[in-house]
Amino acid sequence: MRLIITLCSIVLFFIPVANGQTLQAVQIYTDNQLLDLIKENKHLSQVVLDQCQLVQDIEARASKSKMPSYQFLWGDMLAYGVCVKTDLLLGLYYMEQAADQGLSEAIEQLGRYHHIGKFMQPDISKAIIYLKEAASLKNLKAQIRLAQMYNQGHGSPLDYPELYSQLHHSVTNDKKKHKQISKLLSQLAEKMPERIVLAAKKTAY
Repeated sequence: MRLIITLCSIVLFFIPVANGQTLQAVQIYTDNQLLDLIKENKHLSQVVLDQCQLVQDIEARASKSKMPSYQFLWGDMLAYGVCVKTDLLLGLYYMEQAADQGLSEAIEQLGRYHHIGKFMQPDISKAIIYLKEAASLKNLKAQIRLAQMYNQGHGSPLDYPELYSQLHHSVTNDKKKHKQISKLLSQLAEKMPERIVLAAKKTAY
């Protein structure tokens, strides 16, 4: 039997084990904690580390409270079958709900899926729509992927200056990623007149 104790809006779960002892209580993640886990792509592994104790509460926050961070987490859990039975269509639905609420990680993920054909057929046009939106929300993963696509000849040249500006003003302490961005900017600059490049450097989108 699962005993649920609610104290000051904090839900703690105690799961009996064979020797009569209980597992350590797991506190539900705050929104900021979950967002940090999502940004580091550790949200699913954290659910597993917590031995799937928070499944019901995660579902409730996604379906009833409609919190975008929890919609994204629940969508991923369903899509990948983490602690629950796999339900890809429902998982994608919750990812889209999170994206509709402006969660850049969800928007970027859907754009990436459309780009590489994950769970669906590749669709470059849809991928660019999602990635442009995520890029405008300062999602660096989306900006990098979009630059790669533009440098491969996809998208409209009219959109190059905006993305160039976004990447030029991006911030990262990852040396490898910094080098990658510099290369992408150099390649993108070759596709634009010098005056447009200079203007993009001065303008922050």
